Amino acid sequence: MNKPLVGALAAVFLAAAAAPAGALTATEKPAEPTRQIRTAPAETSGTAGKAARAADFAGTVALSNCSGSVVRMPDSQDQDPALVLSNGHCLESGMPGAGDVVVDKPSSRTFDLLNAEGDEVASLKATKVAYATMTDTDISLYELDTTYADIESEHGIKALEMSADHPEQGKAIDVVSGYWKRVYSCEIDGFVHEMREADWTWKDSVRYTPACDTIGGTSGSPVVDSASGKVVAVNNTGNESGGECTMNNPCEVDENGKVTVREGISYAQQTYTLTKCIGTGNKVDLGLPGCELPKPE
Repeated sequence: MNKPLVGALAAVFLAAAAAPAGALTATEKPAEPTRQIRTAPAETSGTAGKAARAADFAGTVALSNCSGSVVRMPDSQDQDPALVLSNGHCLESGMPGAGDVVVDKPSSRTFDLLNAEGDEVASLKATKVAYATMTDTDISLYELDTTYADIESEHGIKALEMSADHPEQGKAIDVVSGYWKRVYSCEIDGFVHEMREADWTWKDSVRYTPACDTIGGTSGSPVVDSASGKVVAVNNTGNESGGECTMNNPCEVDENGKVTVREGISYAQQTYTLTKCIGTGNKVDLGLPGCELPKPE
């Protein structure tokens, strides 16, 4: 994962020098600097005819460098503070190190809320990072200064529902990017025992079929089960150039330690585990029965 570039002029020159072939230039909308720099054709087999679907973007958000979504847990209440789901590596403070866990860290980050057609209808503001890590998974969860009820009454937007169940192989999914206002459709190809990229290791990751060849800026996109409409994962990485377990080139490691590299294939992190760690009032409680998310040391 490429580190964020700081400073406008520095970003222009460093990006020009370091960006891979086909990366976006400074005159185009900048791709998310921390993940998924590789490009793809404007219309791929997984995206053709999908981005214009009327209801696909309602509840998704665009971050400054990533995608995300307003989500509610199975037991969330209308008057609870709303939550935004994205990736741990999308944090405004930078990527957490291996083993790092962020809990209840103050934040004033803003998110562009989209309606069904992909139009921005509001700017939402966080009060804190409720939870974030890149250990075992790649998740960030922000708490907002507004409730689900307020968002729906003021903007007509409902939050996406989080599934409490493990996703299933072969299921049709949509990866919905609020950053690019673009949808990728494919199937869950399978699950990865361990996925390694540079210093990070993720467990039980979702592997897509090739049609979901996601690009820069799609990190943090909700992965939605096409049948139920519920969020089952969060998009986070892909093997860019065939490297083995290196930055931008995650590898798969099975139970016996065998390493497999799948160039051009993208992945997501399951989110059902997150639902088991949210208690009353939408508060993160890592001590809840069944909660297996990494805890701060």
